[in-house]
Amino acid sequence: MARGLPGLPEDAIASYHFSIEIDHTEIAQFSELSGITSEIDVIELKENSAAGKPLVKKLPGAHKPPTITLKRAKNVSTALWDWHYAMSQGKIGDARRSGSIVLTDYAHGEVARYNFTNGWVSKINLGTLKAGANDVLMEECTIVCEDLQRVK
Repeated sequence: MARGLPGLPEDAIASYHFSIEIDHTEIAQFSELSGITSEIDVIELKENSAAGKPLVKKLPGAHKPPTITLKRAKNVSTALWDWHYAMSQGKIGDARRSGSIVLTDYAHGEVARYNFTNGWVSKINLGTLKAGANDVLMEECTIVCEDLQRVK
């Protein structure tokens, strides 16, 4: 009996097995990551055929770089804030960094890697502060980049 396509693993990748590397240094403690997307704008060319029939052709346009969003429990580290602040102060060379999003299997072996280039923190959002609450304070970080490639 056939068991799937040849060369393809049978087990799915669990969404909780991931890590983030910035400039080859692993950053831990993120609870959520989203925004791994690849999108190409669509150009619609509308024209008439020789017989006068309207035609619509779909052509590829510019590639849209992704916006990566990370969420974590807030801690005392100022690393993300410092990264964001460098860009706000015009220190573009210091603020642009490359990194990777690494997906792992159940034995923590690397199964997929997405590399981004020239990323910088465009937004930091501190969660809601509320007297009497019994919640962990969350921090959300938005990273914009110029390119994202799947290399594994």
